[in-house]
Amino acid sequence: MRTNLFPLLAAFGLAVSGATAAAKLSSVQLRAKAVIAGKTATSVPIVSGQGISVPLGTAIIWAADINNSNGGAVWYRFRVTGPDGVQRMIRDFGPNPELSWTSIDAEGAYEMEVTARKLGSAEVTVDSVAFRLLPIATTGPVVKPTTHPQVLLYGAPPCAAGARMKVQFMGPSGNTEETPEKSCGGLTMNFYVGGLRKQSTYQLWHVINDANGKRTVGPAVTEMSGTPTYQFADPTFATPAAAGAVNPVILYGSLFEPIHATDLAGNILWYYLSELTTVTHTDGNGRFWGFGESPMLGPDSQVIRLFDLAGSTILETNAARVNEQLALIGKATIGGFHHEVRPLADGTILVLASVDQIMNRVQGADGDVDILGDMILVLNRDMQVLWAWNSFDYLYPARAAILGEQCAPGGAGCAPFYKANMSNDWTHGNSLQLTADGNILYSVRHQDWVIKIDYENGGGSGQIIWKMGVGGDFSINSNDPSPWFSHQHDANFDATDPTVLYVFDNGNTRRATDPSANSRGQAYKIDEQARTATPILNADLGDFSMALGSAAKLPNGNYHFDLGWIPQSYGPTSRVVEVDPSGKIVYEIRTPTAFYRAFRLASLYAAESR
Repeated sequence: MRTNLFPLLAAFGLAVSGATAAAKLSSVQLRAKAVIAGKTATSVPIVSGQGISVPLGTAIIWAADINNSNGGAVWYRFRVTGPDGVQRMIRDFGPNPELSWTSIDAEGAYEMEVTARKLGSAEVTVDSVAFRLLPIATTGPVVKPTTHPQVLLYGAPPCAAGARMKVQFMGPSGNTEETPEKSCGGLTMNFYVGGLRKQSTYQLWHVINDANGKRTVGPAVTEMSGTPTYQFADPTFATPAAAGAVNPVILYGSLFEPIHATDLAGNILWYYLSELTTVTHTDGNGRFWGFGESPMLGPDSQVIRLFDLAGSTILETNAARVNEQLALIGKATIGGFHHEVRPLADGTILVLASVDQIMNRVQGADGDVDILGDMILVLNRDMQVLWAWNSFDYLYPARAAILGEQCAPGGAGCAPFYKANMSNDWTHGNSLQLTADGNILYSVRHQDWVIKIDYENGGGSGQIIWKMGVGGDFSINSNDPSPWFSHQHDANFDATDPTVLYVFDNGNTRRATDPSANSRGQAYKIDEQARTATPILNADLGDFSMALGSAAKLPNGNYHFDLGWIPQSYGPTSRVVEVDPSGKIVYEIRTPTAFYRAFRLASLYAAESR
């Protein structure tokens, strides 16, 4: 299906005129460049009209070939239609003409579509390829390897409509783990099984719970996990985990290693090899959100992505594509994404991005100066902009970063910016959360503030409701000479008690006047009406983490903190600690590398403790 789709151009923000309607992109041809089954890649010269059939879970590398006779930049969008007839975005318009993709959701007929679009003109052409994903299990359960050595694919025959199925598995620990349930309905049932120790034998079986409460257990199947292809830094333990410790999986948002997960003893359970900078959140179903931040590259190389245990991309966009949408609604453009991308319960996506602006005679400058701030975005399920908030519209840019931080050429730890070689790192936001009342909590590191923004689930004005921290709107009930957080990370309200706030207090501002000051793990009882904060926990964590970090409450009543960047002579190291309500450390793992965030999870399928 090759055609020029000029009616779509309004959605791209492009004008169609007689001068541009004679498309020079005469065709785009989508082909399956290769299929990957297990660890073997096979060349498959399948083109439009010929079709392809492969088992569920087999990765197909789709490649778009174009006839671009007069040159110029071309962007590509990939969308897929499944057996349910619904077309879904996978990757929005960007410069990458290839996509590795697979699904285990349902066997049947699929169609992969690519749209090629020349930038700066109305030239668009489309091609699609029909293909089939075949069941891997029909008469009994089947376990197959995937391209990931520590992820298995479990398939089972169909189960009756109204019932639900999950997979349970047991390995060398002797503990039974399980995947989330899926609804039955006439098709085979397929699950990624992740969180496996390397080179270990596992037993796997499925469990069906029908609408009448009957429980059926399938036969056990045995399979062995593989060996990681990356050598991770070895951790050390000052305080090992107690027997039966809660949330026995740590998911690391690494900066200098691939994203990965370990058990509390440091054994690698899973990893993700990609160009992403870090992981920011899980969705509770074995899927993960992250961003790729490359300050030396342009906006079309700054990405946000949802991906699964097997490493398949589920959804992706880039900053240049988002900028097209922002321009259409009269908003400033962004440089790239940084620190935060997370799903919301309604299916929208909350994202933190950078925005810089040349200003005159502010923050001590005699003339023009580039100021780097933040843009908060809410995207829909197809990565299209629904709501945008610009720090320059609501914060006072004359108030400089508390410690005068600046961004050097090449970024130097800053989010992407492009309007000058140097920039004042004014806000450096690092976390977002949708609050229980439908507003947005925003941690502004370089202002030493946590701010609440009027969002009202998409209908808000964007006005600042309150600021918390030194010089903010709250008083604090404490005798500590420096009770407030500074240069903090991961401010978040408790998921079940919206009056309790957790925060990792890096303490940079305290450290500037007291070289012996350490980072702290904090919890506050918040009275928003009275504008008061009362510390519940103010634990000295024994080291100074100059950057990075995370904070959460654990199900056993203890607290989890990540000291993500502890400076050492040989480079950064990190500590993940658990403290009891008195602030005593009861678990600690130290690793000679930096972690932006670290999550303590019940499993790789579990939601975070926040």
